[in-house]
Amino acid sequence: MIKMQKQKLVRDRIPEIYNLKNKHIAKEEEYINELLKKLQEEVDEFKKSNEIEELADVLEVIYSIGEFYGKSVKELDDIRTKKANKRGSFKKRIIWEYD
Repeated sequence: MIKMQKQKLVRDRIPEIYNLKNKHIAKEEEYINELLKKLQEEVDEFKKSNEIEELADVLEVIYSIGEFYGKSVKELDDIRTKKANKRGSFKKRIIWEYD
């Protein structure tokens, strides 16, 4: 039986904090794929716990994805603000009912 090696993207200081030995630096394609997996992981953790700290983890991953695509936190927020000004946000809690 072939044993599948498990892996996951971790924060930069985790190897130092936990003295991790088995690690490698991801190349571009692996990095973005791992970021997208991490985004889903963090969203799932927030949905399960409703803890603000988990929501902050979601933001950290989003900022990293934005940086991967060449966008700073400020640029992401500018894009978000522009879209919110044009199309609104979700503050009015409007639910569209459709068939």
